[in-house]
Amino acid sequence: MLRLSTETRQAQIKEAVLDIISTEGLARLSTKNLAAKVGVSEGAIYRHFKSKKDILLSIVEDVYTNLVINQKEIANSEMVTSIKLYTFFCKQIQYLIHNKGITILLFSEATHTNDSNLKEKLLKILKAQKTLLKQIVAEGISNGLWNKNIDINDFATLYMGIPVILNIEMVLNKENFNHEEFCNRMFSLLERILKP
Repeated sequence: MLRLSTETRQAQIKEAVLDIISTEGLARLSTKNLAAKVGVSEGAIYRHFKSKKDILLSIVEDVYTNLVINQKEIANSEMVTSIKLYTFFCKQIQYLIHNKGITILLFSEATHTNDSNLKEKLLKILKAQKTLLKQIVAEGISNGLWNKNIDINDFATLYMGIPVILNIEMVLNKENFNHEEFCNRMFSLLERILKP
C-alpha cells in the first residue's frame, strides 16, 4: 500500500466522508465504508484522526479557511458592489457543489450530537458570512444601488436559506440540477429584493 503524508490522507478521508454522505446518505457513513472508500484499513482512519468528531471539526475548519476567508477577500475587494455580491454568492454555491454533503453532514451532526464545540464553530461560520453579506449590502445601499429601507438582517437571514435549498435540490434532483442556472436564478431574485 502506498504511504502518503498525513495531510494527504486526512484530505482523502474528509473527501470520502462528504462523498459517502452525498451519494449514499448519512446512515451509510461508517468507519468500514470510509476505510473502503479511501483504500485503507479501519485502523488507519484513526491514525489520521482521533475520532469521528475530529474529522468533523477538521471539515468545519476547512469550510472557514476555504470558503469564509475567500468570501472575506471578496467583501473587502474593490469590485463594483453588484459584482461583489454576485461573486460572494457564487463562491458559496460553487463551494457547496464541489463539497457535496457538507451542509447535510455538519448541520445533522450539530443538531443530533449536541456537541457544543461543533455548534460553536458552525455558528462562527454563520455569523462571519452574515456579517460579510451585511457589509456588502450596506455598501450597495450607501452607494444608492439598493433600497435603503431593506432590513439588512432579514436579507442576510433569507440569503442564508439559499444553501439549504441548494442541498435539497442537489439531493432530490441530481440528474437535472444545473448549478449555473440555479446561481443565476437565485442571484436575480436577490437583486430584485434589493432594488429600490
